[in-house]
Amino acid sequence: MCLADKGLASFTRLHIYTFTRQCTIFPPGIVRMIMIEIRLKKLLSSGEGPLQLDIHLEIGQGEFLAITGPSGSGKTTLLRLLAGLAPADEGFICYDGQVWLDTRQGVNRRPQERNVGLVFQDYALFPNMTVRENLEYALAKKQDKSIVDELMATTELAELESSYPSTLSGGQQQRVALARALVRKPCLLLLDEPLSALDADIRARLQNYILRLHEKFKLTTILVSHDYREIFKLASRVVALHRGQISQPDLPAAVLFSSGREGDLRLSGEVLTIEEEGAGFAINVLIGNNVVRVPAMPRDIQRLHPGDTVTVSFQAFQPELVR
Repeated sequence: MCLADKGLASFTRLHIYTFTRQCTIFPPGIVRMIMIEIRLKKLLSSGEGPLQLDIHLEIGQGEFLAITGPSGSGKTTLLRLLAGLAPADEGFICYDGQVWLDTRQGVNRRPQERNVGLVFQDYALFPNMTVRENLEYALAKKQDKSIVDELMATTELAELESSYPSTLSGGQQQRVALARALVRKPCLLLLDEPLSALDADIRARLQNYILRLHEKFKLTTILVSHDYREIFKLASRVVALHRGQISQPDLPAAVLFSSGREGDLRLSGEVLTIEEEGAGFAINVLIGNNVVRVPAMPRDIQRLHPGDTVTVSFQAFQPELVR
C-alpha cells in the first residue's frame, strides 16, 4: 500500500471508512429514487480492436457518481452519449420520467433539450471574452442574469470578471468553465477528468468548489476520474468501466500501519468531513488513497474545517487526532 513503509517490520490493519459523503448500500425495504435510467450500446474502435460499449446503469437523484477505469474503456464516450453529442447504435436514456433517447421509438433529444452541463479537461473558453462575458454567453434567451453573479460569487471569480482567459491560471480557467457549465441550471453535470492537468494543491481546492456547487445547486453529477483521492473526496458511489462494461472497481480497502518501537505512528492527511457520532464526533481524514475515520471530542474540532490538514497519531493501533 502507498502508506506502508517497506522498512517497517510489524503491521496491523486499521478500519477504513471507504465512502464518506453518504451511504451507498441500500438494505431491503430502503428505496433509492432513480433519477436516470441508462441502457446504451455502441461499437467503438480501440487499440486492441473493436470494443462493444454495453451500459446498464441507474443513477439516484442528487447522487455524485464517479466512473473510473483504464484509458480507452469508453468513459468519455459514455458522457458524450448522455449529453447527446454522440449517436448510440442502440439505447434508452430516461431522466426523471423524460425520455431523452429511445432508438426503437426514434426519440433523440438534441443536446440543448437535455439541459446537461459538461466540463472537459480542456477549458474551451472564448479567448476574446472576459470571465463575465464567457458566463453571460451561456445564458438562455431572456434568462435572468443574476445567476452569473451568484456563480461568480460561489466560485470566487468576482474579482476576475473583467479578466481574459489568457491572463488566468489553469485553476482559474477551470473555475470559469465550471461556472459556465452551470449557467443554465442543468439537471445533470458531467465532468470528464476536469482537474487532471492541474497540480495537486490547485486540484484539491477545485474539488472543494465542485462539491460546493454540487450541493448548493442540488445537482446529479457524474465524474470521470482516475484519481482515487478525488473519488474518495467527492463521490457518493463509484463504478468501473472496463472493456465497455460496468463493474465494481478495485479500490483500496485497508491501510497497513506499523506500530513502531514506541507504538506511535503519525501521518498527515486532509479533513474531508466532520460528523456527530454519539457523544462526540468522527472526522474522516484522507491519507494517501484511503480515508480513515478518527474519533474526536468537541475540543478537537474547534476551528477545524473540511480541507484543513491534520496529523493523525496511531497509538497502539487506535487513531487519535493531533492538532
